[in-house]
Amino acid sequence: MNFFSLVGVELQKIHRSKILLILLVPVIMMWIPGMINSDFAFDTRGIPITPENNFFIQGFMGMVWFMIPASLVICTVLLTQTERAHGGILKMLSLPVSTAKLCLAKFTVLILLASAQMFMTICAYYISAAAASRIQDYDFLLDPLYVCGNALGIYLSAIPMAAVFWMIACLVRTPVFSVGIGLASIVPSVLVINTKLWPAYPMSYPFYLLMVQYGKAAEGMYDTQIDWLPWLPAAVVITVIALVISCIRFGAAEKK
Repeated sequence: MNFFSLVGVELQKIHRSKILLILLVPVIMMWIPGMINSDFAFDTRGIPITPENNFFIQGFMGMVWFMIPASLVICTVLLTQTERAHGGILKMLSLPVSTAKLCLAKFTVLILLASAQMFMTICAYYISAAAASRIQDYDFLLDPLYVCGNALGIYLSAIPMAAVFWMIACLVRTPVFSVGIGLASIVPSVLVINTKLWPAYPMSYPFYLLMVQYGKAAEGMYDTQIDWLPWLPAAVVITVIALVISCIRFGAAEKK
């Protein structure tokens, strides 16, 4: 069985699950209040930013800081616990396929779920921005290339974080502890991006990128240049290490 077939099997397993609904709920929670309170977008508090950019940044801020990371944490636990709850992991491990390939197939599904949530976020932004435009009689809609470009950057920057969360789920068998560790690691991200250590903390990556865009939209507020060095090498190293550990520990308890 090749890798793509394994991914297809994993996708079939979640076809009838409620994971997509779980991913949709936080998107709705973030954008409906923004639409209802769209008048706050005009209250820039002296910051040189346009209402439409303020609406975009504020809406995405809650997503990148907490909702997207939290969704990844929950999805990692669901993907691992679904197999363990029904003994599916034992059947998987009995297949003539390497454990590493099985592990990476599940991680690929996790990344695909993250892309689905990002697509939902883009759609929710345009729906809420269109509704807010009618309510406030002001055009909140931004260029699709700008919105999709930022969303793609945020999505790609979340991959190292997803790898770390997947590693935690593979290492910690107890769901409560796995979720607790993942959620607890999200909180310091806002503080970490203001230090020189942020490249070593993947949970801060999406928020860092959004703050760079904030700096471009509100001149003088934040840095407008991305520090690719040492960020990119650190992100690659962290992702690789996390996935290697995940592949080693995936199903280790069931093999005993």
